Amino acid sequence: MREWCSNHPDEMPPGLNIRLVNSHRVRDELRRIGWKVEERDTQVLMFPPGFIDDGRIQETLGTDEAPDDDDDIRETAFELEAQLQDFIAYNIQSISINDKRLTLYVDPASGSKGIEFQTPVGRIDVLASDADGGFVVFELKRGRAPDQAIGQLARYMGWLKKTIARDREVHGVIVAREINETLTYSVAAMPNVSLYEYKVRFDLKKIPEAAEK
Repeated sequence: MREWCSNHPDEMPPGLNIRLVNSHRVRDELRRIGWKVEERDTQVLMFPPGFIDDGRIQETLGTDEAPDDDDDIRETAFELEAQLQDFIAYNIQSISINDKRLTLYVDPASGSKGIEFQTPVGRIDVLASDADGGFVVFELKRGRAPDQAIGQLARYMGWLKKTIARDREVHGVIVAREINETLTYSVAAMPNVSLYEYKVRFDLKKIPEAAEK
């Protein structure tokens, strides 16, 4: 997304410096000025204001979404991966990995928070630290986790181990609506990687009418 923004400066919101903000902020700003942004497991689609999707984009690029008859998964999944990212980041202190509470990582040099944390090998969805100073890398998938998610995660973990982590522990976590069986075999050989499925629950709470005074 950053490369696209750099090549289309006239499309950017006024005053937005893409070198100083993460992709999540860019998407929010584009939505604010009327763009439609659709995030999928392997791609991000952006539509300018007034664009009408006549189906040709789906025909050209394909789709990673679940079939129409998979109502249960579609109804209980986050609509956008960014929503899952926000949920994990904002609730990070209530999450424990290996019985250790987590906090959102903050780069001591730049002050950058561990949300869409930029590295030379890619962008980490959420980067946290545990009570012992170790690192926890979250790779998030709003729907089913594809097999290549383990490769992405291993790349981020390896970079951390070679740079800022040094002799500290690095743990990886894949969070998805559904984890397939092949991933469970992959992590069997990776003791520092854990798999989690998320569930979204929606409840309505009736509020009583105001009492007469």
